[in-house]
Amino acid sequence: MFPSMPNDDPWDAEASQQVARLNPGRPKAGFYGAVPDEDEAGTPSPDAEGEEEFEEIEILPVRPKLSAAIGGFAVLLAVALIIGGHATGPGARVSYAIVLFGVQLLGLLAWTMALQPPAAGATAAIIAVTALAADYLAVTGEPGELLPLVWVALGGFVAAMIAQVIRAEDRQRAKDSWRTTLLIVSGATAYAVLITLVREPLGAPAILVCCTGAGVALLVARLTDAVFPKPRIAAQVPRGAAGIVLGAMLGTLTSAVLGSYLVFPFDPTKGAVLGLVAAVAAHLVDLAVNFGEAGRRLAGDAPTFWLARHMQGPLGGFALTAVAAYASVHWYLS
Repeated sequence: MFPSMPNDDPWDAEASQQVARLNPGRPKAGFYGAVPDEDEAGTPSPDAEGEEEFEEIEILPVRPKLSAAIGGFAVLLAVALIIGGHATGPGARVSYAIVLFGVQLLGLLAWTMALQPPAAGATAAIIAVTALAADYLAVTGEPGELLPLVWVALGGFVAAMIAQVIRAEDRQRAKDSWRTTLLIVSGATAYAVLITLVREPLGAPAILVCCTGAGVALLVARLTDAVFPKPRIAAQVPRGAAGIVLGAMLGTLTSAVLGSYLVFPFDPTKGAVLGLVAAVAAHLVDLAVNFGEAGRRLAGDAPTFWLARHMQGPLGGFALTAVAAYASVHWYLS
């Protein structure tokens, strides 16, 4: 209606078109071009996704000499437990208790240094007294009684937990590490089961079969890892599945052969069953120790003393083997 009226609006349609022609790189005006697309701005580049998805996992190398040394230590431990159980008479078990108390102290030292419970000094002292009390009850109590050892282990666990909550800095960790304390107490007390077992007629032969199966299984597995550690259980765990399977098989076979030479109720079948149970128990604890060390390494925790770190697998394996031997005598052979 007023063609002579000047264009006072600097952002009319004609001015917008001129600005767009002068700046071709800018987005076009309008509803879709005013604000950048959020999906395009927030989407990471394909290269970044590929780097995160295919991040290389470090494969921990296997040390052959170390694997062979751990297998040799397992054999020495098995021989000590077997000879100690057969070298003493029915009424003289004090010498066997002394040998086992030395093994318990060795295991307590290894587990305390590796697992690092709160108030480590007080906890280790309490567990040592608990192991000594369990050995005393096993020597002086009735043959085959397991309940007194259980009560002693529970009492030692409660006393260790009380010692861990006295100091404020230890109290914060005690809530999360009570499982670790229970494992240490149980492992140290489990060796006293062997004293109770040798006081029974079938105890010494059962110790022979079970400890032989566990010792052969650990030795063969570690020697196989030193030569052929494949296929790997995990990239961060220096163990091979071939050694685990071969060790369990040869441990079972060795126990079956021993069962054929022992008197009734032992036979090759029962010897094989006891050997398989002992080999599986020893392997489970040994592998659990390896995975626990790998988890602490991935979490960035400082490594413990190497001797304690590598002894805890066989020591824990034979502690569980002692319980397996007791269960086999009372629930399978009897």
